[in-house]
Amino acid sequence: MRVLFLGTPEFAVPALERLIGWDAVKVVGLVTQPDRPAGRGKNLVAPPTKLVAVSHGIPVLQPERLSKAPDVVQAMRDLTPDVLVTVAFGQILKKDVLSMAQHGVINVHGSLLPYYRGAAPINWALINGESETGVTTMFSDPGIDTGKMLLRKEIPLPKDMNAQELASTMARVGADVLIETLTQLQQGTLEAKEQDHSLATMAPRLTKEMGKIDWGKPAEQLHNLTRGLYPWPGTFSPYKGAVLKVLRTAVAAPGDTEALPGTIMSVGKHVTVACGEAGKERLELLEVQPANRTVMKAQDWANGAHIKQGEVLQDEQ
Repeated sequence: MRVLFLGTPEFAVPALERLIGWDAVKVVGLVTQPDRPAGRGKNLVAPPTKLVAVSHGIPVLQPERLSKAPDVVQAMRDLTPDVLVTVAFGQILKKDVLSMAQHGVINVHGSLLPYYRGAAPINWALINGESETGVTTMFSDPGIDTGKMLLRKEIPLPKDMNAQELASTMARVGADVLIETLTQLQQGTLEAKEQDHSLATMAPRLTKEMGKIDWGKPAEQLHNLTRGLYPWPGTFSPYKGAVLKVLRTAVAAPGDTEALPGTIMSVGKHVTVACGEAGKERLELLEVQPANRTVMKAQDWANGAHIKQGEVLQDEQ
């Protein structure tokens, strides 16, 4: 079976590598995003999937927007794929691509569809405090993750798992589910199931503004936000006219007294902050990054910056 792979980030690499190493298929090409400037020098950096493809002598196509690159679409067609596979490609495919291959387009999506359709399913599952998520393979159609489902695999969500850790787990699971999906496709046993569209929820793109901590929110909600937005865009709190990035947290036991939300309640072995509407809940800071500093344990930050109990993390008035 001839497979044309569409995908860009590190999340797509395990699936691509599994396909390349599988004798039952031949990866005839990769479609990915263009090289982008990165780092202080703004040097062009190739997408992770491109590095893998080039190392195996696989042709690479890099359109800015596939929908506006008819020459690239024709080049894809010339590769005569039997099926297209998309993993975190990030573009909605048009009819000319969807109908290109005999077996259509199979997408690996990072949620248990129909829940969390869209660009950031991994993050939103954590932000919303889900206890379980998973991977779904599906036939792509012109909608946003609305196609018929193929196989699904559940993934439990520990309370301290962040988005980076979940993405790593999901990439490996997704590769396994993809291989099983294509195996059943070749065997003629693969069954497609319509989604229950009435149950659909969305996972829109993340924004930097989402990361500002509102200490008036419950501790568990803030903890979920922090792990769901790690490493990008990350959560942060104003402090003394600068920004304190909050990287890792834990929900601590509630306090006995009320306090202004954002008040630092302890600075010893544990650095805790009052939160919740009445300020009785507590969020423990585990790892932070002060402005113009490296990532550090919250205890080291508190000691080094001489943080005192009763100080408040908020905008200066």
